[in-house]
Amino acid sequence: MSFLDLQDGLAERIIQCNSTYTVRFGVRLRGRMYSFIGWRSVHSEHCEPVKGGIRYAANSDAEEVEALAALMTLKCSLVDVPFGGSKGALKIDPREWSPQELERITRRFTQELNKRGLIGPGVNVPAPDIGTGEREMAWMVDEFRRANPTDVVNARACVTGKPLSKGGIAGRTEATGRGVQFAIQSYLRDLRTPGLNGRRDLTGATLIVQGFGNVGYHAAKFLSEEDGAKVYVVAERDGYIADLEGLPIEELKQHQLKTGSILGFPGATSFAGDMTGIERDCDVLVPAAMENAIHAENASKITAQLIVEAANGPVTFEADKILRSRGVTILPDLYVNAGGVVVSYFEWVKNLTHIPFGLMERRRRERRNHTIAAALEQMTGKEFPADIRDEFLEGGAEIDLVRSGLEDVMRSTWSRIGDLLERQPELGDYRTAAYVASIRQIAEAYEAIGI
Repeated sequence: MSFLDLQDGLAERIIQCNSTYTVRFGVRLRGRMYSFIGWRSVHSEHCEPVKGGIRYAANSDAEEVEALAALMTLKCSLVDVPFGGSKGALKIDPREWSPQELERITRRFTQELNKRGLIGPGVNVPAPDIGTGEREMAWMVDEFRRANPTDVVNARACVTGKPLSKGGIAGRTEATGRGVQFAIQSYLRDLRTPGLNGRRDLTGATLIVQGFGNVGYHAAKFLSEEDGAKVYVVAERDGYIADLEGLPIEELKQHQLKTGSILGFPGATSFAGDMTGIERDCDVLVPAAMENAIHAENASKITAQLIVEAANGPVTFEADKILRSRGVTILPDLYVNAGGVVVSYFEWVKNLTHIPFGLMERRRRERRNHTIAAALEQMTGKEFPADIRDEFLEGGAEIDLVRSGLEDVMRSTWSRIGDLLERQPELGDYRTAAYVASIRQIAEAYEAIGI
């Protein structure tokens, strides 16, 4: 059944990637020449520049990169940020190379992308992904500036996810995990949804988080420390740990950084080599690891009422059917993990305007808030409550404005999905509604430019 009325041939145009470039290059390391292969796929240029992360992974291939580029197009359209979709990968296991070697490899990769017009603030803007982070983005922007000495004014906007010292933005590292939190909050606050057994918050709810990288860690931290959820299972590639009283997320992260694994965390039970942690009883399951973590073989064993797709494609097509037939609610990756690209957009805008967020308004807001506090004290004859005074008087740092902007985008996007599903209940689920909303906007863009 089709839910979209597209002109003939337009669906095929939207599905296909516009271009996929394969780059092969050599780097002299360890006394010999090593050859590397990488890809950069541009899915759609209906809106430019195009945007998408670059991952370093030994199992990457062109087909995966194209699929992820298409997902980026849909994601940007859904949250209404002005980017087309792109994605990149380098077939490499970063753990096999020293930081100095990775820097040389990354700089050579950047040179190859630059020669083909696959990086630049107005054409193609990479970001971190699996196996990459602030460090790699800093190397890339520095190499881009070297190769383009006449474009140094806007060069920092050639990538996002940079360190603050290189033009990054406060809140970018936590952005995807923070977006997961706002997605769950938006779902629970919407009275049109069943919530969690009728509950409209996460206080006391049991959570399982699969994947304890950047996204899983931040999502678990915010949901437990700020929303009152009990994260009692954390699963990783080498097994899982459990504590019925709830895991202290920050302490667990420090243990992982120190030992290289979540296993052996004091006070928790470790299950080495056991991949069944996501099947334990819980209210909410947050898969934040790799694709296809929930599949036809384990979908029937999942007990969660709500699955929140923090990773890209963690639920296979077959598993999705099984879960929905059992009444499990799934919040789709297209929406849930869009926080990263939203804050990347904020960073890109900051780099192009050359003005930090809040610079022109912060002190004016502080003076206004002081005036309001003084007026309230004068009218009531009482001092302003000390426990909220500092927060009230604060004019708003960049991190506050970034979080506010991200929350607004996530809440408004949820309203868009929910409103569409309410108008067209035949869509059946949030994933379908998100895809329909996104594709309609892309189709309108193509029609508007006469393609």
